[in-house]
Amino acid sequence: MVIKVLLTIIFLVVMIGVGVYTRKQASSVEGFVLGGRAVGPWLTAFAFGTSYFSAVVFVGYAGQFGWKYGLSSAWIGIGNAVIGSLLAWLLLGRRTKLMTQHIESRTMPDFFGTRFADQGLRVAASIIAFVFLIPYTAGVYKGISTLFEMGFGIPYEYCVIIMAILTAVYVILGGYKATAMNDFIQGIIMLFGIVAVIVAVIAAQGGLSEAVAKLSVLPADGSTEPGTGGFTSLFGPDPLGLLGVVVLTSLGTMGLPQMVGKFYSITDESAIKRGTVISTIFAFIVAGGCYFLGGFGRLYEPVIANGKIAFDSIVPAMLVTLPDVLIALVVLLVLSASMSTLASLVLTSSSTMTLDLIYRDKKSLPGEVEEGTIDDIVSEKIERRKVVVMRVLIMFFIAISLLIALNPPTFIAQLMGISWGALAGAFLAPFMLGLYSRNVTTASVWACFIWGVGLTVVNMLMGNPINPINCGAIAMVGGFPVVWIVSLFTKKLPKNMVDSIFDCYKK
Repeated sequence: MVIKVLLTIIFLVVMIGVGVYTRKQASSVEGFVLGGRAVGPWLTAFAFGTSYFSAVVFVGYAGQFGWKYGLSSAWIGIGNAVIGSLLAWLLLGRRTKLMTQHIESRTMPDFFGTRFADQGLRVAASIIAFVFLIPYTAGVYKGISTLFEMGFGIPYEYCVIIMAILTAVYVILGGYKATAMNDFIQGIIMLFGIVAVIVAVIAAQGGLSEAVAKLSVLPADGSTEPGTGGFTSLFGPDPLGLLGVVVLTSLGTMGLPQMVGKFYSITDESAIKRGTVISTIFAFIVAGGCYFLGGFGRLYEPVIANGKIAFDSIVPAMLVTLPDVLIALVVLLVLSASMSTLASLVLTSSSTMTLDLIYRDKKSLPGEVEEGTIDDIVSEKIERRKVVVMRVLIMFFIAISLLIALNPPTFIAQLMGISWGALAGAFLAPFMLGLYSRNVTTASVWACFIWGVGLTVVNMLMGNPINPINCGAIAMVGGFPVVWIVSLFTKKLPKNMVDSIFDCYKK
């Protein structure tokens, strides 16, 4: 216990210290939200990866999907690395950086409002982001607190409150730069932690070949016939279900505001190339390792609650028998993953609400001629006021998600499952196509917002006739034909405005 407490205290002191160190760089909106658009490749790549993988993945998804698909669940981690990281950086990195800087966009809702000449889109996107990011934040709190309770014996409620306060302190102090620097430190802990845990768990089962042999003879659910489970086969017992999970958890990153926002802040194009490699390697190790570890979950006894398997208990059951030093490392691993995700979520929520709802700057659209002489530089007083409002909203968002995490209603678990589907279903297609195509219309963006949110919410209200995972995947992929078809039959944006926006790629 002394080792666990000491390591955790050192970790938390470093996190707060980084917030204090970077506080001077967070005095302006650009500095607080985007780190002055001058964050290097290592910090950006680690910020992307640590925001991607949290306790939801390590405790929840790895346990649930590892139990369901066995070792084939490692394909989810591979998909996260290839599609969610490599492809995301290749398709979005350079174009997002150049276009958002050109049209002076600081958030994803701001991008929609300016790129498609409709401030209503900006408001709608910020509301969608707010609605679906808050429950996601609450889910992250719950995931980390469950493991923290296992490692330290501290009641769940205290864990949640402590995590909320500590996250608030360093984000409020240092903004995005503090988050990025802490993400780098947390990412290193995650890399070493996941490798050490995998080695220890497999060794406890008698080695890799022995563990795989034990898994291979397990029966399928509802059967007593040995070896019918298929938990060591290449694509597992349910290949189509596995594909749905890969699509949802991999493709979704390209449509999530807290993930895409990382490309706004990176320094330049050469940094994007280096960041692509770093982020992909990070995802292969962390995501691949998490799901590979979860694949051995059936070798342990899960907790049964109300006649059903408590999937969140599977990974803690695998770890509880480890030596104290390794348990301390696991707690720090999940603490690192979760605090980085929490920081990213609350910063995204607060900046979106402040810049896209409370202080919506009236700015000319690219290609338009301004009337009168309006200063381009916002007064320093208003800039400081915006930063204060964002800091207050960070406390507000953390308080709301904390209340949800302390008193989780039954629907929160379902809402957590559809949050990625709703957000990426609404945002992915119009954002990506808006970076590449001049023909995307404003009406098609509205149509995709309605499609993504509507499909996932209606499915939830009907009792999930479509599995939430598959529904989310359908929402994401289906957004592309929705945007393309609606754009064919609706009014195009003015040519001079669109040409002006796409001039950023010629420089």
